[in-house]
Amino acid sequence: MQAKITALGTYVPDRVVDNHFFETFIDTNDEWIVSRTGIQTRRYSAEHEYTSHLCIGAAKNLVEENLVMLDDVDFVIVATVTPDQTMPSMASQVQDKLGLTNAGAIDISAACAGFAYGIILANGLIAAGTHRKVLVFGAETLTKFTNFEDRTSCILFGDGAGVVLIEAAPEGNILAVSAGSQGDGGKDLYMSNQRKQINGVDIITDNKIHQNGRAVFKWAINTVTEQMSVLAKRSGIALEDMDWFIPHSANMRIIETLCSQTGFPLEKTLESISIYGNTSSASIPLALHRGIREGKVKKGDRLLMIGFGGGLVYAGVVLEWGGK
Repeated sequence: MQAKITALGTYVPDRVVDNHFFETFIDTNDEWIVSRTGIQTRRYSAEHEYTSHLCIGAAKNLVEENLVMLDDVDFVIVATVTPDQTMPSMASQVQDKLGLTNAGAIDISAACAGFAYGIILANGLIAAGTHRKVLVFGAETLTKFTNFEDRTSCILFGDGAGVVLIEAAPEGNILAVSAGSQGDGGKDLYMSNQRKQINGVDIITDNKIHQNGRAVFKWAINTVTEQMSVLAKRSGIALEDMDWFIPHSANMRIIETLCSQTGFPLEKTLESISIYGNTSSASIPLALHRGIREGKVKKGDRLLMIGFGGGLVYAGVVLEWGGK
């Protein structure tokens, strides 16, 4: 049996935060934010709304839009760096709240590449014959870990969740995968509350997100352009024949640079950054769902998805869209 992605669901909190919000407490404005990031709005979770709640919202949306049953799901994967607590895992809490009594459950901590990593792991579980129906979530409440004194990063982040259902099938739709890490770059994007060093470099341990934007930008461009070629070759589909490119929505300037350097059309690229901000592991499913709702993505379209972020890590997937 092979792995087939059959359904997608997403959820974002109700509170919409536009760029004018930041003008009240840091030196910035709407024009500055849009010109440097492409972000117009983002969503903020409520005070008592956490990552597990967003996962449940995404699962309910998946069920409602795709008219599927989840009672026989046998594995749950949640990709997040903003869990409700370190233990128990988000996957265990989601498993309980959805009543999936026969499902295994694990969390993945791979930052903005987490959703793609989850798909890769689910693909392996199904290919091994050990599981037949897997839920893969990418979910974050980044705003609860945002340093609102850092004008360069606090404007970026938003909260949201996405989930796909991956099932065993005679013919799958996951055509190629890739994953890797450059661990010596961990100091350039981190969140810590314990150890005060990464690779011998002193860091801040306030449990907030900290990043070296220029270093991450350069690494992302070099890494993703390389992996786009790798994934195209592994899938047997030329880059120019991909129907849609869905990179992690970290910053619109990164997406534009990737398209410029590879020659991939920006108009065939899906993003969630402009309306949801940087939602880390949730950004790719949010962008895909947006493309489906806008009538862009059709059944049979070939999608090239690549996540990249803290670790530093990356993961990519080529698939033929098989959902509604």
